[in-house]
Amino acid sequence: MEEPVHPAEISFSDGVFLVKLARKAVEEKLLRGIDIKPPSDTPEYMKRPGMTFTTIEKLLPDGRFVLRGCIGFLSPIYSLVESTIRSAVEAATSDPRFPPMKPEELNQVVFEVTVLSVPVEIKVEDRWMIPSKVVIGRDGLVVEKGFYKGTLLPIVPVEYCWDTETFLAETCLKAGLQPDCWLEPDTRIYRYEGRAFKEKAPLGSIYERDLSREYRESCSKPES
Repeated sequence: MEEPVHPAEISFSDGVFLVKLARKAVEEKLLRGIDIKPPSDTPEYMKRPGMTFTTIEKLLPDGRFVLRGCIGFLSPIYSLVESTIRSAVEAATSDPRFPPMKPEELNQVVFEVTVLSVPVEIKVEDRWMIPSKVVIGRDGLVVEKGFYKGTLLPIVPVEYCWDTETFLAETCLKAGLQPDCWLEPDTRIYRYEGRAFKEKAPLGSIYERDLSREYRESCSKPES
């Protein structure tokens, strides 16, 4: 199998391409019932295996954004471009937490595409060392134990101002396990890197999120 695309390979213009593609895929599905194919101007490297999550947020009348759907892939089973198309459509139509999006919502939502690296297991002799191997703003986490598995994207601890232990505990809960499951030797913890590209407003310009800066600016405690 070809080497999966790493987030570091994505240029800013290619990140913009992916977000526009995610919106286009959802528009065609909702308005015309069409499953689009990768466009002819797709960069060649995006035809290699890759992993993406698409997050859709809805703008409320009071100016707040709320989650409208988020689905993606943690294994490189599709090309990066196909992963973007599929994750966008599924986030809009198949997230079990929400009803399928309606066409009239297209002008009320923003799209965000996160490109992920292949998850790598964190292996340490002392389980208490696991938090030191996780970097908030860079890493997403996967927790796996038996049939239980859950993930949280790199943006999640930034938005909630979690420290690394809280991030681990919340990922355990996402997997349906106890919050301290990361300390158990039969629990596997993986980390992966991610880069997120997002619309500033519905149908608006697209920017790359600097999650480390967001975390420093939003979550740093004022000096006493």
